[in-house]
Amino acid sequence: MSAFDIESWCKRGPDVKSEPMGQMHFYISETDHVNLEQAEERLQRTGEKEARVDVDPATFDLKTPPECGALSEYHLRVYLRPEDERGQFHLVGRRLSDGATVYTNAIMIDMLAQ
Repeated sequence: MSAFDIESWCKRGPDVKSEPMGQMHFYISETDHVNLEQAEERLQRTGEKEARVDVDPATFDLKTPPECGALSEYHLRVYLRPEDERGQFHLVGRRLSDGATVYTNAIMIDMLAQ
């Protein structure tokens, strides 16, 4: 299992600049890791732009910054870096209080502990 403390952002609308919210904390389980690798391989094979990996809230143990509050509909978004087609992922969800999009900085899939 890999733990992350990573910068998070809030985007209140399509024409509004993202605002930093502080550190978000979560765990990537072995199952999540396998699912991320499979999503990366599928994107490399099919040419799709992105993939969604659902997580189990019981093992993900998400802790958001105080200014964020609870999230709904959160998942991991996987995409390939254009320059080398290496897979990256980040957390994406909706803030329960107002429905704003919340996301984290990206993490390289191959940087996860084996």
